[in-house]
Amino acid sequence: MTARPSIYNIFLFLVSLLATGCLGTRYLEQGEYLLYEQRIKGAQRVSESELSDFYRQEPNRRLPILPIAPYVWLYHEGQKNYDLEKIEQEAEQVREKYEQKVTKAQRKGKDRKVQRLERKQNEKLAKLEKKKEEGTLFMRWGEPLSVYDSSKAEATRRQMESYLHTKGFFEGEVSRNVRVEDRQVTSTYTIIEKEPYRIDSMNYLSDDTTILTLVQDNIRNKIIKENQIYDQDKLGRLRESIENLLKNNGYYDFSRQYIEFRVDSTIGERKVRVYTLIREPAKRGFHKQFELDSIIFTTDADVRGYTGERKVSTYNDVTYRYHRYQYYKKILGRRVLIDKNNPYSREQTLETQRQLSNLDVFKFININYDTTGGKFIANIYASPLKKFQTSTEVGLNVSQGLPGPFVNASLQVRNVFGGLEILELSGRAGIEGVPPVVGEATGGAVFASREAGGNLSLTFPQFILPLPERWKQDLGRFNPKTRLQTGYNYVDRPEYTRTNFQTSMAYTWQKGQKAQYILTPIDFNFIDSRIKLDTFQTILNNSLETYGIPLNRSFEPSFVTSTSFTATFNFNNYGANPLLGEKNQGTPSYLRLFFESGGTLLNFFGTETLDDAELAYFKFLKFNPDFRQYISLSKEKTLAYRVNVGLAFPYNEDPDDQVLPYEKYFFAGGSNSIRAWLPRRLGPGSVSPDSVDSNGYFEYNLEQPGEILLEASVEYRQNLFGFVNGALFVDAGNVWRLREFRTDSGTDPNPSRQGSAQFAFNSFIPQIAVGAGAGLRFDFSFLILRFDYGIKIYDPAREVYDRNEDEPTGRWIGQKFDVWDEIANGVLNIGIGYPF
Repeated sequence: MTARPSIYNIFLFLVSLLATGCLGTRYLEQGEYLLYEQRIKGAQRVSESELSDFYRQEPNRRLPILPIAPYVWLYHEGQKNYDLEKIEQEAEQVREKYEQKVTKAQRKGKDRKVQRLERKQNEKLAKLEKKKEEGTLFMRWGEPLSVYDSSKAEATRRQMESYLHTKGFFEGEVSRNVRVEDRQVTSTYTIIEKEPYRIDSMNYLSDDTTILTLVQDNIRNKIIKENQIYDQDKLGRLRESIENLLKNNGYYDFSRQYIEFRVDSTIGERKVRVYTLIREPAKRGFHKQFELDSIIFTTDADVRGYTGERKVSTYNDVTYRYHRYQYYKKILGRRVLIDKNNPYSREQTLETQRQLSNLDVFKFININYDTTGGKFIANIYASPLKKFQTSTEVGLNVSQGLPGPFVNASLQVRNVFGGLEILELSGRAGIEGVPPVVGEATGGAVFASREAGGNLSLTFPQFILPLPERWKQDLGRFNPKTRLQTGYNYVDRPEYTRTNFQTSMAYTWQKGQKAQYILTPIDFNFIDSRIKLDTFQTILNNSLETYGIPLNRSFEPSFVTSTSFTATFNFNNYGANPLLGEKNQGTPSYLRLFFESGGTLLNFFGTETLDDAELAYFKFLKFNPDFRQYISLSKEKTLAYRVNVGLAFPYNEDPDDQVLPYEKYFFAGGSNSIRAWLPRRLGPGSVSPDSVDSNGYFEYNLEQPGEILLEASVEYRQNLFGFVNGALFVDAGNVWRLREFRTDSGTDPNPSRQGSAQFAFNSFIPQIAVGAGAGLRFDFSFLILRFDYGIKIYDPAREVYDRNEDEPTGRWIGQKFDVWDEIANGVLNIGIGYPF
């Protein structure tokens, strides 16, 4: 076996890199020191993360794990090519050049050319101005050397100390210590909290008894309670809560500037008494509570081409103004949540604006209030979107293999029948590189999977159910929708073709911006498959021996019906920026719960018709929760993790026919799963593949379906420079069978295979595969191109002894094969977007 560098040699190489000044110390001037690290000690009740926000200086960014700062090198290399005088001369040359061209074009009366030349001139000057202000490309990607500044360190100490006082530690102190080694400074801030001051009592004062009663009934003891540690931030939240409370109870022009706090810390025993004063406005002398006198809804605010006055009609106390009647007022009015003769509410105003926007028939919704003439009038202005809208999308698609081109085309028709319905006709065609299901028959190469399909859907902005009108009116705040859909999908893989005619009915609704629910009571699928590869047909015929399950039934002509429910919860804007966390904005989290019951209707209507038509059918239960979260480590560093669990339980009457439709199985491996394994190739359990290559490595030739899925991933993300982001990750998981099928004779279907595919609580932990690796993400704004390289760290398929050799193998990396060979046999994943 070829000799490889040892870990020790790598360590020596990194040390030599450090010795050459990769931390940037060689760029220091005489008497300067590098700020290498900053630490906080002694913080027990105060958050270290919040204290670190007060750093007036930051050390230079370093690569993950390695103490190397390449960004300083980038900056100084770019600085060598930065010449301010040359940039200004180039800008002047651009001005002169284009001024001559513009003058020449103006003389010839070529106005469009003048505009084009001026646009080009402005673009080039903007680039030069950016280069002048921010430096060369390397300077923008890199960062200047972080030279230690004692005055900034002292300012940091003072701000930390002030922050302690805002958190109730009025006697708290902060000291700093500086340690210098090899011209590198480590600055340590020691927090001395001492005993905190606590709330003795909260007192609310106002000359307006109505406001005082409202605040005391709704706010008192909810944000700040007696005996809590004093926290100035909570006073800010209290001010905001009082403002929101009053604005939602008719006080339209109330502002938080009328709220004042007085804190008395002289009462002893480290107690404070807080007085909340709600002052009256100087001009009016009192806070007025506004009630809506009328609501006027203009449905075509910016539509042109009409002459004369708009028509006016009223329904449910809402006056509608329009040039041409377009929308069914009963449906539209369910999204208007403000009521005549009721107090003004900012919350209901914003919710009305949001629900009207959710209809997807208006470009913008603007709600303002008119207080002139002694009346309080709500004006709703809506601008309709185009009735017909087409869109075409071309791009790359990645689901389980290599990226491939796709094209989407759609036609959308709004307000089809006047009830704000949306009709959509869409088509899709694409090609994607996938490993074949039967790799051994095709040499393990990647083949093209072609997919084409079309869908026709009709969406109603209400629940199509026999509900009382009052219920439908109340449901308007939940963005209710009913979606009827029918479609056709065609998949052409190397092993088979598969067609699916699908019809479904789904109800969707939302609760605020955090929760979305989808109930699909009806989902019918007629599936037909045609086997193209004889080897694959052989595997299906012998699927009990090959897979351990009678998979051939999954590829028979079949009728699949199911009922499903999906609940999705998004907390703190998960997904808005999957790389950079937002400190002090909460932890972004995502939870998706999915439940599906297959063949439920067959329990009521029987299967005789399907038996006569020789259509296979399936009965199953499926549950799949998926949780994800981002944890901000700093401005440009995030720790993200995911836990994905799945269970599918087939329950046909015949115990030997308890299988799932192929699409309903769980699979592990691939760019959005366990990245050290090929797509859909991991598992099941500790079962080892049937073949090995010439070097003794397993060949993962077959897709491995399972009824149980366990997956977890942890990923460290960091911006490297510019649009290039990096990641280090660890993935763990596997799929298992619920039960082991037996042959007619009652024996194991494949006694020669090693390991167990069946899930068992007393043995599943050693069967969890572990992969790790690194990745690059190229953020092009319109898409994120992702490259991940995964290495098998722990492979449960490797048993104690190899089937070809009587030698111990071991499941951990490096136990049988050289570590460098293991790395060379890793898996490169190419994906679009982040894995989670």
